[in-house]
Amino acid sequence: ILKLQFLYFIVFQKKKKKAKKKKTMGCADSKEAPPSRRRPVSGKAELRKLQKSDVPMTAPEPQKNPSPDKAKASLPDPQLAMMAACVKMSFLKEFTEKQADMKEVHEELPEKSAQKEDVLALCKKHAEINLDYSKGQCSGCVYHGGMDGYTEFINEAMAMHQWTNPLHAGQFSGVRKMETEILSMVVKMFNGTDGCCGAMTSGGTESILLAMKAYRDLARAEKNITNPEMVACVTSHAAFEKAAHYFGITMKHADMDPKTGKADLKHMKSLITSNTICLVGSAYGFPHGIIDPIEDIAALGAAKGIPVHVDACLGGFIIAFAEKAGYDMGEKFDFRLPGVTSISCDTHKYGFAPKGSSTILYRHADIRRYQMHSVTNWPGGLYASPVISGSRAGNVVAGTWAAMMLHGMEGYVQSAKDIIGTARYIKEELKKIPGLRLVGDPVGTVIAFASDEFDIYRLAGDLSSKGWELNALQFPSSLHICCTKLHAVNEMENSKRLIADITAACGEFMKTKELKATGSAAIYGTTQSIPDRNVVANVSTTYFDAYYDVKGGETLLKMKESMEQ
Repeated sequence: ILKLQFLYFIVFQKKKKKAKKKKTMGCADSKEAPPSRRRPVSGKAELRKLQKSDVPMTAPEPQKNPSPDKAKASLPDPQLAMMAACVKMSFLKEFTEKQADMKEVHEELPEKSAQKEDVLALCKKHAEINLDYSKGQCSGCVYHGGMDGYTEFINEAMAMHQWTNPLHAGQFSGVRKMETEILSMVVKMFNGTDGCCGAMTSGGTESILLAMKAYRDLARAEKNITNPEMVACVTSHAAFEKAAHYFGITMKHADMDPKTGKADLKHMKSLITSNTICLVGSAYGFPHGIIDPIEDIAALGAAKGIPVHVDACLGGFIIAFAEKAGYDMGEKFDFRLPGVTSISCDTHKYGFAPKGSSTILYRHADIRRYQMHSVTNWPGGLYASPVISGSRAGNVVAGTWAAMMLHGMEGYVQSAKDIIGTARYIKEELKKIPGLRLVGDPVGTVIAFASDEFDIYRLAGDLSSKGWELNALQFPSSLHICCTKLHAVNEMENSKRLIADITAACGEFMKTKELKATGSAAIYGTTQSIPDRNVVANVSTTYFDAYYDVKGGETLLKMKESMEQ
């Protein structure tokens, strides 16, 4: 990381000097655009300025979140390659250290068939190097906990439907029945009427992609919109950016109000044009756990005749039961609002279903049909699919159905009560710690906090060394904890330990405010300081180069040798 920082500093300074030299020589015909004066909202001075004013917090936009496959970075290829190599080595080192006890790498199929016992023994070895989430030190990640035999129960339900595929509904009608019941139950959770409908997906990203695809195709067919645009707050989930990229939709970002953390409705309204196909609100958003002004956004959409999507992927199974649990979310967010036309809600988070399970809900089937795809002239026959995948895992449907039936209304209300209560405890305790401040006023299970006194990423590094895995955020620099059942069990034992560790660390950091984060904790601080987001986009993809490198340690040694040479 230090090499990366130093390299970028050298190259960027050279570019600045070169540009300055051109300017002094009177190169009026230079095609190089002047560097943007708009800096990312990250430094202490900028944050303090925002806090003292009513100026909304905006997204950092020297370039707007470029897609890595199209982004052309401003750095020369050799320097960019060196930066990418540094980052890849960092991730390879992390991966190889975690699997240090497993030297054997299977690059090819074994020559001989193996014994079941031997394969299962290897599976167990791989499981042992996974993070032990049961300790309750993760932010989000695994959401259930405190229920004996739950994993075995879900496994048993899934095993009964292990080889089923909803694509073949005629053969697997039991799975089809379970899927329709899951969707009906989730629709009712969000106060949907009999006309509301939906589909099961593989996760929140697919749910969001399908909704945006549906609105694009609806706008094209019914409004003749060929240059579609969507409007969402800068804090909306990154999946909306992915949908915009995949489906050729222009993303327009509304500012975040720095005081409330909510979408700036006035700015959102100003971004609406005749090409707007959808308005987006989060309930609640991933970064800061804030519910956008959904009631106002829904009213705006209804007045303008524009569909409104509510992203409840993260907290859907919390906010839907919060009122019954005795908590006020401050906003209506569901189909009770006439302007809300779709809702995405993950069942594999606070619904405690197996991973790979989410839902996309619509006010009526006339919208849903636009997410589907049909091929009518294929020699293989008529082919139609309701979601992105063709074949789907019927065992995940069965596991989701089993989870929802087991918990029922009573269980989900109790979990909402426990987890929100835990989040409120953490929220109030964080307010008491000198040097920290909350980002907005979260009402759900995600609590984001920042510091105007010291580098908040130092805290991330310190907590990581103690086994905690919190989420690092940017713009502004901050961290968040996403509370789960594991933080609520045993009278919030894990949450109290977290607060104690944060309090101790902040006490030390307040004595050495000038120091900066080191190691992997410094990545976010480094990337925020790079104004060319194309560089960040290109280098960030090297994580996946490292992820998919089967040789790992061998590659790392070769890269080290190459660096030394």
